[in-house]
Amino acid sequence: MNLLFHQLSGKLCNILTASFLGLASLGMNVTSLAMADEGQLSLSTLIEELAARSPEIKAARERWEAAQAVVPQVQTLPDPRLQIGYQRMPMREPLQGTMYGIGQEIPFPGKLRLKGEVAQREADRIEQEYLAVRLRLIARLKEAYFDLHFIHDAIEIVERNKILLMQFEKTAKSRYAVGQAAQQDVFRAQVEISRVLDRLAVLDQQKESLHAAINRLLNRPPAGPLGSPEEIQMTMLTLPLPELSQRAEDFSPILQSSAKGVERGEQAVALARREYYPDFDVSALGLHNDRMNEHGFQVMLGIRLPLYYTTKQRQAVKQALAETTEARESLTNTRQDLLFRVKNDFVQAQRAERLVTILRDAIIPQAILALRASQSGYGVGKVDFLTLLNSLLTLQESELELHGEMVAHEKALARLEEVTGGPLSISGSFPPGGGGRMLGGAERTTEGALHP
Repeated sequence: MNLLFHQLSGKLCNILTASFLGLASLGMNVTSLAMADEGQLSLSTLIEELAARSPEIKAARERWEAAQAVVPQVQTLPDPRLQIGYQRMPMREPLQGTMYGIGQEIPFPGKLRLKGEVAQREADRIEQEYLAVRLRLIARLKEAYFDLHFIHDAIEIVERNKILLMQFEKTAKSRYAVGQAAQQDVFRAQVEISRVLDRLAVLDQQKESLHAAINRLLNRPPAGPLGSPEEIQMTMLTLPLPELSQRAEDFSPILQSSAKGVERGEQAVALARREYYPDFDVSALGLHNDRMNEHGFQVMLGIRLPLYYTTKQRQAVKQALAETTEARESLTNTRQDLLFRVKNDFVQAQRAERLVTILRDAIIPQAILALRASQSGYGVGKVDFLTLLNSLLTLQESELELHGEMVAHEKALARLEEVTGGPLSISGSFPPGGGGRMLGGAERTTEGALHP
C-alpha cells in the first residue's frame, strides 16, 4: 500500500509541477478563447475616437469658438441710427418739411480696444479650459484602460490558480483515501476554490463596469461590447521632478487658464477706469422746407456725462479690482495644487518602479520556487496542505501586486501628462506660446522609447 501511495504521489507531484510550468500558456489560451470574439483594444485608437466623439470635448470646443466670436463684436462701433421725421414751426412764414439723417454713438477713444482685449483674454482662457478638458478625458480614458488591463490579467491569474487548486483538491482526496491526509485538507481546498469563484465574479463585475465607463467616455452605448486591452510595456520615468514641475508651470492648460483669468481681470480694471470718460453721439440731419423749397442741414454733438460715477463707475472699478485679486489668489492656489499633483504622481511612479523591480526579480521567482518545493513536499507527505496553499496564495497575490503596480505606474504617468500639458518627451519641444496645446495626444516617449 505504501509503495502504491508513493508511486501515486510521485505521479501527482510530476503532474502538478508540469501543470504549473505550463500554466501561463494554459491560462492565456483560456483567456484568449474567452475573448476571441471581442478583439483587441488599441489605446491610441481609443484616444482618437475620444477626441472625435466625446460630447464634453465638443462642448468645450464650441464654448471656445463662441468666445472667439465675441471679440470682433465688442470691438465694433455701435450700430448707426437712421433718422427720419417731419417738422412744422408756426411762424409768420411757417417752416415745415421733412428731416432725414444719421446718428452714430462713438465711445471714448480706447474703450473699444480694451473691450476687445478683455474678450480676447476670456477667449484665451476658455481655449485653455478646452485643452484641459481634452487632457483630463484622455487621462481618465487611459486610467480606465489600464484598470481594465489589470482586471484581465487578474482574471487570467485567478483562473490559472483555480486549475491548480482543483489539482490540489484531487491530490488531497487521493492522500485522504489512503489515510495520509486529513479530511480538512479536502475541505480547505474546496473552500479556496469557492473563494476563487467568488473573486472571479467580482472581477467580472468590475470588468463590465469598466467597459461601461470606457463606452461612456467614447459616447458609445454603455452596454455595448468591448474587447480586451493590448499588453502594456512599462516605460521607466526618466524626467526629474524639477523638470516636470517646470513643464507644469509652463504648459499646463489648467494653470494657463488661471493666468489668462488674471490677464482678463487686469484689462477689465483698465476698461472700468476708462468708463469715467464720456462717450459721444454725433448726428447729421438734412432739412427740406416745403414752402420755400429750400434745403438745409443740422449737425449735433452729444456727450454722455458720467454724472453718477460714485455709484456706477467707481463701483465698477471696485468690482473689477476685487475680481482681479480673486483671480490672482486662484492662480496661486491652482499652482500649488498643480505642483502637489506633480510631486504626488512622480513619487507614485517611482514607488511603482521600485516595487515592480522587487516583485519581478526577487519575490515572484522566490514564490515560484517555494510553491514548487511545497508541491514536491506535499506529494511525499513532508509538507502539510496549509503550507502548500499558502505558497500558492503568496504567489497569486505577488503576481496581482506586480500587475497592479505596473498599472499604477502607467496611471501615474497618464496623470502627469494631464498636468504637464501633453506627452512626456525628453527629446522634442512643445509648441512655442501654446501653453497646454496637445502634441498628437496618442503617444508618450521617454528616452526614445515609443509607448502608447
